Order: sequence, then C-alpha cells, then structure tokens
Amino acid sequence: MGGSGPNSQGVERGGQVRFHLAPAISEDKLTAKKAEVRSWRMHRRTGRTLDDLATAINPIVRGWMNYWGRHNRSEMYPLLRSINTYLVRWARKKYKRLRAFRNVQAWWLTVIRRDRKLFAHWAWMPYFWLAG
Repeated sequence: MGGSGPNSQGVERGGQVRFHLAPAISEDKLTAKKAEVRSWRMHRRTGRTLDDLATAINPIVRGWMNYWGRHNRSEMYPLLRSINTYLVRWARKKYKRLRAFRNVQAWWLTVIRRDRKLFAHWAWMPYFWLAG
C-alpha cells in the first residue's frame, strides 16, 4: 500500500504500518481553485451588490468546504483568504471612499458584524489580509 505524502498518516496495527489518506486539498487543486476564483473576476462586477456576489459564489464555495474541508479545513484557509481579498478589491473599486486601507478595514468589520452568514466561507475565515 503506498502513500507517503503530506496528506497520509501512518497507523500501526498488529505490527504492521498501514497508511491512510487524510483527505485534504492538494497544492495542485488549491492552485486550480484559486485560478477559478480569479476567473470569476469579482472585482470587475461593481454593478452588483454584495448579496448578488454571495448568491453567485456561495453554492460553489460551500461545496468546496464540504468536500475538501471536512477533515482538514486549515488546508483551505489560503483559498478562503484569497476569496476575501477579492471581495475587498471589489469593495474598493465599487466605493471610492474605501480606497484607504483604514476605511476598507472599518467597512469589512461592519459587514462581518452585520451579517456573519452572508458568505459561506466566513464561518471559517471571516478576516482578510491583502495579498501583494
């Protein structure tokens, strides 16, 4: 039985070591999902509301969370953080007053407090860190 990698665990039973796969998202899949999020071009949808964006992406993100995040959710944090980063980009493009970091940070905290369940991934990753 093969398996020595970041998602496998060795378990000893009856003097034999067996490897069990711990389901988690691989680096290749994580990169592919980040590319898919990028392809949504959320920051270009300034004509839509935050609720519209949530309606569009929640079923997809919820499915990813259920499939890959069931056993090792921390592996998904970089993907969820990148979604939040794109949401911040959307807000900064839609509302000119949010271009300053302090203003967008205050807006983000207000939105999180107002409706923590607006986006499915906010259950695991409600914060954002700007990348780049």
